Amino acid sequence: MPYALIASGQIYYETDGDPDALPLLLVEGGFTQLIGWAPDFVEQLTDAGFFVIRADNRDTGLSTHFGGPEDLDGGYQLKDMADDMIAVLDDAGVDSAHCAGRSMGGMISQVMALEYPQRVRSLGLFYSIPGQDPRYILHGPREELSTPQPRFSAAELLERALAAHRAFMPHGDLWGEQQWYEEETRRYIGDSYARRYSPDGAPRQWNALKRAPERLAKLRSVTVPAAVVHGREDHVLHWCAAVDIAEAIPSAELHVYPGMGHFFPPALIPEFVQILRRTAQLAELTIPPGRSRQAPHCR
Repeated sequence: MPYALIASGQIYYETDGDPDALPLLLVEGGFTQLIGWAPDFVEQLTDAGFFVIRADNRDTGLSTHFGGPEDLDGGYQLKDMADDMIAVLDDAGVDSAHCAGRSMGGMISQVMALEYPQRVRSLGLFYSIPGQDPRYILHGPREELSTPQPRFSAAELLERALAAHRAFMPHGDLWGEQQWYEEETRRYIGDSYARRYSPDGAPRQWNALKRAPERLAKLRSVTVPAAVVHGREDHVLHWCAAVDIAEAIPSAELHVYPGMGHFFPPALIPEFVQILRRTAQLAELTIPPGRSRQAPHCR
């Protein structure tokens, strides 16, 4: 099993597709293992010509966990989580990659582009935010993450996940995702529970997010192509964040979908694949193969 070594542990990752294809790093959101990316999405990405790299963020899945059930703060920053992804690219032998992240993964991807511009060819930012502006944050203070996490059986965890999604179904299933989501949730809960069920990492990731520095102004220095995607019915993070991000990044395109919440509707997966493919192609045209992968100058 491939592990990338970091200063205080290791990061587990997996790859799919042809290693000679365009490298695409998928950065998962908070509290979610790398198998959270739907198999159909990964398959369509490889069919579109990507070499897909997925990793368990620290404190998730098979990567190193930075404490036990009673430890609420791992003492790390969002920058450390970005460094973890750079270590994954190093271990996979990838000098630079197209990076796509959702939710917390989109925030990590932003930090990667700011701190390691030579390693990021393009960005795909799905329902992400550029800082702590109260306009962006709809989920409240998340007081449940300020105490040690309860443990549930796989059946209890599944029912809680399904109930939470049903409570926030926008527009009565506009994108036809309800049945797909329930099947996908059953797959993810069952597989992740067997793989490694460890809810105590959630407060530690949450504290890293709360310490994250503001990035909006800095994003104006990002010159690689970017695609920014959000849903109008996202009940976790407001879509105005996507507008601000797209306005800040000079080479960004914006997609805001009615009826979409904090998830990937299955009907939109082919479109998301094409968005990432188009963004990657723009980057490859901007920086021809063989040249040093420095960010292009704005004209």
